[in-house]
Amino acid sequence: MSNYTEAGRPPDVADSGTIQRSKGLAKGRLGLLASVVLGISTIAPVYTLTGALGPTVREVGAHLPAVFIVGFLPMLLVALGYRELNSAEPDSGTSFTWSARAFGPMIGWIGGWGLVVATTIVLSNLAGVAVDFFYLFLSQITGHHGLAALADNLLVNIATCCVFIALAVWICCRGMATTMTVQYGLVALQLLVLLGFAFAAFGGATAPPPLAFDFAWFNPFGVESFSAFAAGLSLSIFIFWGWDVCLTVSEESVGSEEVPGKAATWTVLLILGLYLITAIATLQFAGISEQGLGLNNPRIQENVFAHLAGPVMGPLAILMSIAVLASTAASLQSTFVSPARTLLAMGYYGAVPQKFASVCPRSQTPRYATICAGVAAGLFYVTMRTLSENVLADTITALGMMICFYYSLTAFACVWYFRSSLFGSLRHFFMRGLCPLVGGVILSVIFVRTVIDSASPEFGSGSHVAGVGLVFVIAAIISALGIVLMMISRMRAPAYFLGATLRQQATLPLPE
Repeated sequence: MSNYTEAGRPPDVADSGTIQRSKGLAKGRLGLLASVVLGISTIAPVYTLTGALGPTVREVGAHLPAVFIVGFLPMLLVALGYRELNSAEPDSGTSFTWSARAFGPMIGWIGGWGLVVATTIVLSNLAGVAVDFFYLFLSQITGHHGLAALADNLLVNIATCCVFIALAVWICCRGMATTMTVQYGLVALQLLVLLGFAFAAFGGATAPPPLAFDFAWFNPFGVESFSAFAAGLSLSIFIFWGWDVCLTVSEESVGSEEVPGKAATWTVLLILGLYLITAIATLQFAGISEQGLGLNNPRIQENVFAHLAGPVMGPLAILMSIAVLASTAASLQSTFVSPARTLLAMGYYGAVPQKFASVCPRSQTPRYATICAGVAAGLFYVTMRTLSENVLADTITALGMMICFYYSLTAFACVWYFRSSLFGSLRHFFMRGLCPLVGGVILSVIFVRTVIDSASPEFGSGSHVAGVGLVFVIAAIISALGIVLMMISRMRAPAYFLGATLRQQATLPLPE
């Protein structure tokens, strides 16, 4: 007997007598706390802040808290739409499944592609950052500073990165219980260190502080220009990304109709509080000068915590290196959950080869899809790192466009999905209509603005192809590749694109 169960074809109602919705995933493994921990792990607050604080200050100055709050609003509004969709139809495919239900199979396929590509890019970047901090940690703990330079050796860097990806895939393939055992420890460590850094920064500011607290920091209209505000907001969107993993594991959660949505909302709220505390503390301690420890110092902006940990935490600064390493390691592992389960759902409905719907009966995980996601992340990192570090950096910049795309698409899908019940009650109007609509519009505006700006050769790293910005070129290539693969899938497996597999499992009427 095969070690795998195939859930690729939704069972025929005539054959089974009932609709069997299970994809073979472990049920009831995640409660509210576990889902929130998984969401925080995927966002990776220590990792995102150390790279995003400096560039965001560069764009908006001391208005860092204001931009964080404005970036939080569309995330919350979209999360409310996700919660409504999940309460009606818990599905590991999330954006793919719901967009397909609302707008048809082709739009759903592109939504799934956007999610899978975005997470693959993040996975490769996370592994790369983990390599840098791994060798930095080794140099700090051994006193041999030459070890930190090993991260700059191309062969060593790529080999170590692939080992990290393989370890993350192995843990994920062992099952959700093993995944969460690791996550509790890693998430607790990074949150304790980050809060310790913030409180130490509050107490360690000089008198007078480099930048005295001012409520004007919370005024988004104080930013000098809309372009600067949009650039800062784009960075803010990125640092909140990842909460939707709480919905991706809905079929593995206790109370799959309610718990995942609550977990996503709580995750976004907790992350906002953590970001605001850290931002205010860092601004007061370091200020925004271009000299010394100021956050506008280009050297500081590269890696804020690496440079400020010593002055803020003293001999405990090594804990920050451990926290960043833990943050990237935790996120590297948890981020695999989303692409693996999205590919599982796509295989289940016949949008991609049925093999992607394979579930290991022992661990009840989509092992094949997880391994494929790991291979894709490894190949992407090796290719980009070999070509140029600028190419890798610009690809990460293009990630923000993909995030805005599939989040806004899912928000609009919520409005259309529930169109017949929007005016059934005041709650439905706000939670299923107005909130996701406003969130989707905000993200769409950011997406369009970024697309226009990215065409400039000065955008991102300044690299360009025939006068067109490299970020725009990368995004265009990824989009074109997605369309080509969708056309191939349509020729090989037309049932999904004709709506047959979706209609067999439909909860609400599908558009004609």
